[in-house]
Amino acid sequence: MSSPPRGEITAQLEPVVSEAVAEKGFDLEGLDVQQAGRRRLVKVVIDSDNGVGLDDITEVSRSVAKVLDAHEHVLAGSYTLEVTSPGVDRPLTKPRHWKRARHRLVKIRLTGGEQLVARVGNADDEGVQVLVGAELRQVAYRDVERAVVEVEFQQPPAEELRKLERAASGVSQQGDDREDTEESR
Repeated sequence: MSSPPRGEITAQLEPVVSEAVAEKGFDLEGLDVQQAGRRRLVKVVIDSDNGVGLDDITEVSRSVAKVLDAHEHVLAGSYTLEVTSPGVDRPLTKPRHWKRARHRLVKIRLTGGEQLVARVGNADDEGVQVLVGAELRQVAYRDVERAVVEVEFQQPPAEELRKLERAASGVSQQGDDREDTEESR
């Protein structure tokens, strides 16, 4: 008996795996099913606003395994389950990725070819505010060809974080560093 193509298996399993992951409070970032010898390898990538810990991986693994066991006819045989979190080099492709990367340093390639290294500020459903050097810029997601988080081994500079926080709170960037002066009457 031949088994269905890999993409078809993934498409059949994605709704039920996504539901099982969501019930545990996580987002399904990726699902891949591939042949590994006589077994199938089912790789599930999860994430959340609060990150993913080892206990979370264990809990989600149990939940997903139950769902896969209930849908063993789709897998047509035994499988190995791997549940993991996204790596640091995962591309930022969805608004939630940008929101989770707040205050992180990112490398961005825009559709016009321009390359930016920027610190992430507020993100919404249409775009993200980034700090490029000393300049705040609004970047629409549709203008981003590729973006990934850069690994930093130090805390972000405090001044950069202050600029992003002032921008997020709506404080004018112009003149906000002035010293207080007394007004004459």
